Amino acid sequence: MPKYEEIAHTLRNRIKSEAYPAGSLLPKQIDLVKEFSVSRMTVQKALEILTLEGLILSKKGVGTTVLPHPFLTKDTSVLSYYEGLSMEMKKAKRKLESQVIEFNVEFPDETIQEKLHLTAEEPVYKIIRLRILEDKPFILEHTYMPIQSVPNLKKEVIESSIYQYIKNDLGIKITGAYRTIRADRSSEYDQTYLNCSENDPVLEIRQIAYQQDGTPIEYSRSRNRFDVRDYSYLDMKG
Repeated sequence: MPKYEEIAHTLRNRIKSEAYPAGSLLPKQIDLVKEFSVSRMTVQKALEILTLEGLILSKKGVGTTVLPHPFLTKDTSVLSYYEGLSMEMKKAKRKLESQVIEFNVEFPDETIQEKLHLTAEEPVYKIIRLRILEDKPFILEHTYMPIQSVPNLKKEVIESSIYQYIKNDLGIKITGAYRTIRADRSSEYDQTYLNCSENDPVLEIRQIAYQQDGTPIEYSRSRNRFDVRDYSYLDMKG
């Protein structure tokens, strides 16, 4: 993720958490330059993103004002963010826990082979986690990762942050992800762990995350209650 997008994400989270409430002024650009140790141009590109999202308005002689935003809720996540849910919520200063439901090693079926570019003889981790946000069920994650790409994965890592283990301990950079979004009926897993009823719809995000060399490192299905989490995407042209 480019630095200006990281800055935009941090400022967006501060607006969401009301660290910068609607009607208040953002810090001056020179202060943001010092805080993030970047150039003024980088800060300006970050502010341009937030302006296009309708979160802020800059006026000469006044400063940059935080606007009320009808689409932005505390649990709106940006689809272009790749650092993982743990880091996202850490930056937002929100309590996130992980309950490990299943953690096994198995040989991949044809679907997983296709998604992760594996043969039938290359084993994968199968991980099912319930992410609990501020003591409430938030997301049910079904994740597959090649053992050869993510060696020595332990339960204590899964209970915290897999992405931080990949980045900090293995030195692997995740540079992007292909994501699809669809609605689905709730499954027995959803009903058990997300407290869904049988007729509740579920929002599912399917993701293949890629290393810097283009090798897939993760295939996941994140199951979200329809009334708990939103996603946003900024489409910039020109």
